[in-house]
Amino acid sequence: MRIGLMMLLLAPGLLGADSALLDRGLKLYRHTDYDAAIRLLLPVADKDPAINELLGQCYFMTADYKKSTDYLEKAVAAKPDSSEYQAWLGRAYGRRAETSFALNAIGWASKSRASLEKAVELDPTNYEAAGDLFEFYLQAPGFMGGGLDRAEKLAAMVVHRDPAEAAYNRARIAEARKQYGPAEQYLKKAAELAPHQVGRLLDLAKFLAKQGRYEESDQTFAQAEQVAPDAPKVFFAKASTYIKTNRNVDVAKDLLKKYLSASNLTPDDPPRSEAERLLRKASGS
Repeated sequence: MRIGLMMLLLAPGLLGADSALLDRGLKLYRHTDYDAAIRLLLPVADKDPAINELLGQCYFMTADYKKSTDYLEKAVAAKPDSSEYQAWLGRAYGRRAETSFALNAIGWASKSRASLEKAVELDPTNYEAAGDLFEFYLQAPGFMGGGLDRAEKLAAMVVHRDPAEAAYNRARIAEARKQYGPAEQYLKKAAELAPHQVGRLLDLAKFLAKQGRYEESDQTFAQAEQVAPDAPKVFFAKASTYIKTNRNVDVAKDLLKKYLSASNLTPDDPPRSEAERLLRKASGS
C-alpha cells in the first residue's frame, strides 16, 4: 500500500496545524513507529484534519479499526473533497467489514465501497484508491456492491498507465473465474514487464502455492530473494504462504521473527500486527 503522505505537507488543511509536530508524527509513521506517533499527536487539543487523518492511519496500522474510523471520519467531515482522506476511510471501513459479524459487515462494506468510489471520483489519478476499489469489486459479493463486471471496467483504466499492473489485474479476474491457466500466464507477464518489482514474483509464488505447486512456488520465492535480498516483504510473503499451506511451519516462524526485528520496515510493508498474528497462529497460541 503506497501512501503519498508527503503531498499532505502542501495541502491547505495543514495551514492551521502545528507543522513541526505533524512533521515529527509523519517521520515516526514512515519508520513504522505508529504507537509513538499516536502518543505524540493524541494530546493535541484542536486537531487539524491532517492530524486526525494521520492518527487514523496509525490506528489502522495497529489494527485498531474502530479508532481508525473515528479519526478518519473526523478528517473527512472537515475536508470531504480530499481523495486521500476518503481512500483511507474506505480502507478502514473495509477492515471493519472483514472483522465484523455478518450483519454488521454488510453495513461496513457498503460504507467502504462508497468512500473508495468517492476517492476515485475526486481524483482518478489516485491509483492506490483505484487499486483498493478494484479489490473490493473483485472480492465482495454482488449484494454488497461487488462484481467482476465492475472490476473489469476499473481494471481497463490502468492498461496504458501501468502494463504490469494491468496484467496483474487480468490475472486476478481470471483466477476469480477459475481460469487458472490464463491467470498464471498473466502473472508471469506482469513479472516480465516489471523485473525489478519483487512484488510481481511474490504474487506468482503465492499463486503457485495455492495451486499445490510447491516446488515451483519455492523456486519463484528464491528468484524474489535474488531480486531483493533480505527484503522484509519477501520474509512475510514466504512465511504467510507456508502457514496458509500448512508446511515448513518452523521456517515460517523464523521468517516472521526476522520480519518483526527488521529495522527497514516502511508503511508499504504489512503491519507488524499482522506478522504477530501469523506468528501466534504458527505457534498454536
